[in-house]
Amino acid sequence: MSAGPQELAVPGIGGGLGDVVRSRFLLKLLVRKELKVRYRGSVLGLLWSYVKPGVQFIVFYLALGVFLGLNKGTENYAVYLFSGIVLINFFTEALGNAARSIVGNGNLIKKIYLPRELFPVASVWVSGVHFFPQLVVLVIACVFSGWHPSIIQLLAAVAAFLLTALLATGLGLFFGAVNVYFRDSENIVDLLLMVVTWASPVLYMWTMVRKALGTGFFFVYQMNPITIAVEIFHYAFWYPTTAQTAELPPNLLALWLPVGLVVSVLLILLGQFTFRRLEGRFAQEL
Repeated sequence: MSAGPQELAVPGIGGGLGDVVRSRFLLKLLVRKELKVRYRGSVLGLLWSYVKPGVQFIVFYLALGVFLGLNKGTENYAVYLFSGIVLINFFTEALGNAARSIVGNGNLIKKIYLPRELFPVASVWVSGVHFFPQLVVLVIACVFSGWHPSIIQLLAAVAAFLLTALLATGLGLFFGAVNVYFRDSENIVDLLLMVVTWASPVLYMWTMVRKALGTGFFFVYQMNPITIAVEIFHYAFWYPTTAQTAELPPNLLALWLPVGLVVSVLLILLGQFTFRRLEGRFAQEL
């Protein structure tokens, strides 16, 4: 008895992010490959994960903390600054590499078929590997500053990291696919990443934004998922090292965290939709 007719699939189009879950072994291989290629011929290797944020911290602390005096008005400003830097570094590296991942792996994509979403997702995972050493340094600095977080604060930090990873994945899928057809997308991403550090309360207090922009514009500013994630990192790492008299954004966990997660999930759906619409001609365009 012959089998019934099977539905034909469009060549070059996979099953989306579901294929990434089913291809976990391939994902692991891609992450290892990307780490090996990145540090080939490097003397410091993974130690660059400490050097870059360390230099950033020193520059920003001297320029803003010492010269502009922000450390005088912000308790434990060093911890406040570094807790924002490590999260922003994760996002900028993840999105920057994910946006270039399809073009950068063009030779592999033209030779064999494998779920193309693996490449931007692998870039986000590699950035997570680089994020971990910075997180360890942050935790050590917090402990020496009298850090005593609650379970809620620790869970909130995990949620903020996941929010940032989802956001980077969604935008990485979108720009990674568009970049195959319009290489100017790389420049748009570079501009976005140049602004993101200053558009979130990494270097300054959120109350300064509310005072300067007013309640209406501040509401729009607060809807930025990166702003939400950075403030939650401050709540989890910086706030427990202070006298806890500083003002936190109202409804940070009850309202803004769910809002940030919803926005990030919507961007994942948009990125996946765009990726699937464009991936059929990746091999030809590359």
